[in-house]
Parts: sequence; structure tokens; C-alpha cells
Amino acid sequence: MKIIGIAASDGISIAKVYRLESAVLDIKKDLVENIERELQELEKALSNSVIEIQKIRNNTAKNIDEEHAMIFDAHIQILKDPEMDRQVKDLIQENKYNAAYAFQTVSETFSQIFESMDNDYMKERAADVRDVSKRVISHLLNVPISDPTLINEEVIVVARDLTPSDTAQLNRKFVKGFITNIGGRTSHSAIMARSLEIPAVVGTKNVLELVKNDELMILDGINGFAITNPSDEQLKNYKNIQLELLEKKKIWATLKDSPTLTLDSHQVELAANIGSPEDIDSVIKNGAEGVGLYRTEFLYMNNDNFPTEDEQFIAYKMVLESLDNKRIVIRTLDIGGDKELSYLKMDPELNPFLGHRALRLCLSNVDLFKTQLRALLRASIYGNLHIMFPMVATLDELREAKQILKTCHKELVNEGRLVSENYQVGIMVEIPSVAILADQFAKEVDFFSIGTNDLIQYTFAADRMNEKVAYLYQPYNPSLLRLIKMVIDASHKEGIWTGMCGEMAGDQIAAPILLGLGLDEFSMSATSVLQTRYLFSKIKYEDMRKAAEKVLNFNTNEEVRNYMSKLINELKK
Repeated sequence: MKIIGIAASDGISIAKVYRLESAVLDIKKDLVENIERELQELEKALSNSVIEIQKIRNNTAKNIDEEHAMIFDAHIQILKDPEMDRQVKDLIQENKYNAAYAFQTVSETFSQIFESMDNDYMKERAADVRDVSKRVISHLLNVPISDPTLINEEVIVVARDLTPSDTAQLNRKFVKGFITNIGGRTSHSAIMARSLEIPAVVGTKNVLELVKNDELMILDGINGFAITNPSDEQLKNYKNIQLELLEKKKIWATLKDSPTLTLDSHQVELAANIGSPEDIDSVIKNGAEGVGLYRTEFLYMNNDNFPTEDEQFIAYKMVLESLDNKRIVIRTLDIGGDKELSYLKMDPELNPFLGHRALRLCLSNVDLFKTQLRALLRASIYGNLHIMFPMVATLDELREAKQILKTCHKELVNEGRLVSENYQVGIMVEIPSVAILADQFAKEVDFFSIGTNDLIQYTFAADRMNEKVAYLYQPYNPSLLRLIKMVIDASHKEGIWTGMCGEMAGDQIAAPILLGLGLDEFSMSATSVLQTRYLFSKIKYEDMRKAAEKVLNFNTNEEVRNYMSKLINELKK
């Protein structure tokens, strides 16, 4: 039987099915006499849950990266929410409800409030509340929840969905892939699967209902489907494909220290995205030629207070010193939208992705902004620093940010501190207004970096986290490609370079188009660098330039995808 879904993480796996099902939590509305004991049980369950989530967070930081670990900071914040705590205790003390029923009642109310909101980021928080609630109630009822760490043989995990805590606990030694009923390519589980380098297929709608434990399954994370109870011929074919992939990875590894060149010697730069200094090891291991995006917000999110100037200086210095003067693009604070700080009061917004976030927030909190800029400038003498402003919409915003940076530079020099004169200043191009006016912006910056995750959702007016409009996540659509071409052409006319730091940069169909459009730098997950370098080594820039010119005149995302897939396969033969 063939089960079709969405390809979320490349690779082929052949293993037995392991159904990861949620524990049945039988919560009864019993009244209690010993209220004090019930409150003690609640505190014990909350404390144990925090300890467990902290362990998951630490393992995630160690085995994946700091960026993914931040998800669990939000889970701990939910458990420590004073309003939720007050409401649960009120139900126990005033209504004499048992702790499990009281916690379930309150947490479900919170979940429903989030789900009823128009904003899709807030809707996603409902799943976080339910994930945390399930853990607390399992402790109260003394019912073990599903534990992926207990898996001790090679399997393909099948689930309705995988929570962040589930995915973070998958052991690559035994879990050879996973397939789920729901989810999309940009869901937490999909992103983690790519970081773990295990095949994944999501969004099948009904795989959990169609398969049984211990059935043999072939999981094709390249094309987005699974085959259960495969024939001998299918097994033979896919085992051969597996061997071919292993050989390819060995070949890719030989390019670790090589420049990124096409067959006709056109050179581009392949960089990596990072979330903390700890991620540098992966950058070096995978042969990236620099850092195209250092997301500094995780330095703030992993803190109980605003990080000081010295704390930030140490982190930036560590990254700049580690890569032998390779280009390091450090993005200034990008908080808001789907990223919040527990210690920064932000007013609720109907559309936070379009609201008071990123550079907008920094420009209205100048002292906060200056602390970061001073730290960056102090670190500038230790490497090849490129400062990047996110979420720029107008030239006035850019000019204001540059003026604050200039003020910080003067202050530091007057204080007798050393500051490099060679750092560069650029912007993320993620709002269509900037892409359209790129010829003017290019006169006032040293570089552009296109953030396609946001540029796509703003161009198509479609939240990429909303499954109902997931079909509008169209990285190959000619309208988007034309915007990208406008940005690249404008930069080259002014003699500056353009990079890309969104998911699209490492996409094996999109990357050759971007190459043909003249993109100078591709920044991606470190694990995608060698595969992309190999791909570029097998194609000619001139062929891709002609192909890019052609697809700009196509009509749909699918036309571009089909044409480029066929062309790349032919050219690689």
C-alpha cells in the first residue's frame, strides 16, 4: 500500500513500523476532601514536568542546536504562568476538584482561547499548552506518556503528529524516520527531522489509521510517500537507492574544503545559518564558507533578563574569532511574531507577524538597540563582521538605524575602545516594499540578504504556519522569482552582493534557479551545504542563467518545479 504525504526531510528508510500513540488519560471529575494534599500533588507534578522538559531542552541543545532548544523554554514558561496556576488552585480550593480535572479544565480553556484567535502563531501556542498539559496530567494520574527514548530497535515512527518534545527525543541510532497524519514542511517536527538528518514524511492525513506495529515500511522522504508491506522487487530497488545515497554522501564529504564552483567555473559562497556560538562546530564540520545568518534573538530568549553589553560582546567575539576571518552576518534582534521574551512586555496584536517586531521594536527601544550595537562594534575587531537589520520596510527606518549605529561607533571611539572601520551594514529583504525599491536601498547598504520564509508569506498573503493555506507556500512561483531577480539586479548595479538566508537557499530545485538569477551567497542549514556544493559542481552557470530567464515567463509554481526537476536530472547525468 502506498501512502502519500509531504516530503519533509530527504532520505530513504526501510524498517518496522512503531506506532507512537498518545497515552489514554482517564480524567474523572472527582471531588476531594484533602485539599492540601491535592495542592501538594499538583506542585509535585509541575516540578517533575519542569525537570523533564529541562532535560529535553538540554538534550536538544546538545544533539540538534540551541535554536530548536528554545521551543522548550516556552513550554517551561507555560508551566510557570501565574494566571494558569491561580485558576487551577482556585478550582481545587473552591470547587474541591481533583488536581487532574482542575488542570485539564484550565489548560483546555487556555488552549481554546489560543485556537479562537485569528493569528496563526497564537493558534500554534494551543498545541504547546496541550503538550505541556498532557505531561502534567500524566504525572497526576501516574500514567506514563509515550516515550520515544524507550525505542531500542530500528523503526520508522508513525504518529498522528510529533510534538517538539517527541521529536527532540528521537534517537538517530534506532529511529530511521517518521511519518505523521498532520504537519507541513515548515512545522517544528519537519525542521527538526532535517537537523537530525532522518527522512520524514508529514501531512498524510491518515497513516496512523492505516498501519500496524511491526509492519515493514519503506519511507521515501525525497518524494513524500511510504510503502507498507513492500514486494521483494520494491525492497531490492529501495535498498539500491539507499546504497546510492550513502555513496553520494561520501562523495559530498570530499568537497568539504573545496570552493563552490560550477562546471564552467562560476563561483558562489555557501554559508550556514546559526542560532548560537555552539552551532559553529556544525558550520566547520560541513564545510560552510561563513555564517550567512546568526540569529541573535536566541541570546535573548535563553535569558531571564536582557543580556548585557558584555555578555553579547563575548558571544559575538566567540563566533567572529572561530572562522578565520570568513564573513559572519549577524542579524540584530528579531523579536516579535513567533518569538517573545518573558521579560519584555509586548501588547497583544491581532497580526504580530505584521506588527511591532524586529527593527521596528528596536527603533522604539533605542537603549535596548544601542546595547546590542555597541556589543557588535566592540566585537568587530575580531573578525569579518557584517551587521544586518531585519524587517526593514522603508528607507527612513534604514537611515534611522544607521544613524544610531553611527552614534554608537562615535561613543565607543570617544571612550577609547577599539572599533573596526571595515565592518559592513546590510538589510534583510523580506518585505515586498523593499524588493520593489531595491534600486534605492542598494545605494545605502553594503549587502542584501533575502529572507524567503517571510518574503513568501508576505508576497502571497499566506501564513506559512497555517495548514489551510500551505499550498500558497510557493518558492518557485514566477512572481516571487521576479521579486528576487529585481533585488539581485539592483544590488549588482550598485556593486554590492546579495545573499539568501531562508529555506529556499538550500532547496535542491530552487538553488539552481537562484544561481541562474545571479545570487552571490546561499546560507542554509549546515547539513545542506555539501549536497548543494555537489549539485553546483555538476551544472553550468550559463545553463542555469538561461533556465532562470525562461522560468520567469512561466505561469505557475508547478510549471517551474516540473521544468527545473527534469532539467537538473538531465544535466547531472
